[in-house]
Amino acid sequence: MPDSEGHPSADEMELGQIFAALADPLRRRVVLALAREPGEGERSCSSFDLPVTKATRTHHFRVLRESGLIRQRNCGNGRMNRLRRDDLDKRFPGLIDLVLADPK
Repeated sequence: MPDSEGHPSADEMELGQIFAALADPLRRRVVLALAREPGEGERSCSSFDLPVTKATRTHHFRVLRESGLIRQRNCGNGRMNRLRRDDLDKRFPGLIDLVLADPK
């Protein structure tokens, strides 16, 4: 059962939901940017240059969170995002490496 913020546990992550989240090029761009952050780097939602409205941006981050790709934490009036790399590598070994290898 997802936590109060909507993050599924590692065991609850489903490959179909992750693929659906990654199918969108803007969400894939967010995942790639977070994967390239040093350490467990975090970025605010507004730090991503996404050519969409605020409501659409919110939707994209919700899909990423609910699929298990990112973890969000509240920070003032915004949210900070980080890739759940460790959980993803344990549950689906090599998946993030494949996403990073995609030339698109």
